[in-house]
Amino acid sequence: MLSSKAKYGLKAMVYLARHEGLGPVLIADIAQSERIPKKFLDAILLEMKNQKLLSSKKGKGGGYTLAMPAARIMVGDIVRVLDGPLAPVSCVSRSAYRACDDCTDEAACTIRAVMQDVRDAIAAILDNTTLADMANRRGRPEPVLIYDI
Repeated sequence: MLSSKAKYGLKAMVYLARHEGLGPVLIADIAQSERIPKKFLDAILLEMKNQKLLSSKKGKGGGYTLAMPAARIMVGDIVRVLDGPLAPVSCVSRSAYRACDDCTDEAACTIRAVMQDVRDAIAAILDNTTLADMANRRGRPEPVLIYDI
């Protein structure tokens, strides 16, 4: 499950992507607009700045901007920075692999096989979706119900 930290980070990054090219944005503006606790957002944005996803400017006219165009930032990179590996279990992680203590035959483990498919499906979506894609997307449209009369 996506943590609150990653959800807030994504909301803040989408906000910044929608303000791309308009200059630095204040944390207080993001926090108020996206209903994110400011103190928590401070820590999240600092972490993303340290990972070179954001740039900041201090003083008058300061704030945060994306460190590169939104079209070059992958959603998977943001989630990994804030939540760590995408794998639901450590034995299928590409970046934080660790064998399960209770597993006797990893190659025959059906749980591992399914969780690997889950990891691959999640990664396929998040690693092929840019922040710009996300910023330009609105909620899914309501399904159209067709009644046969």
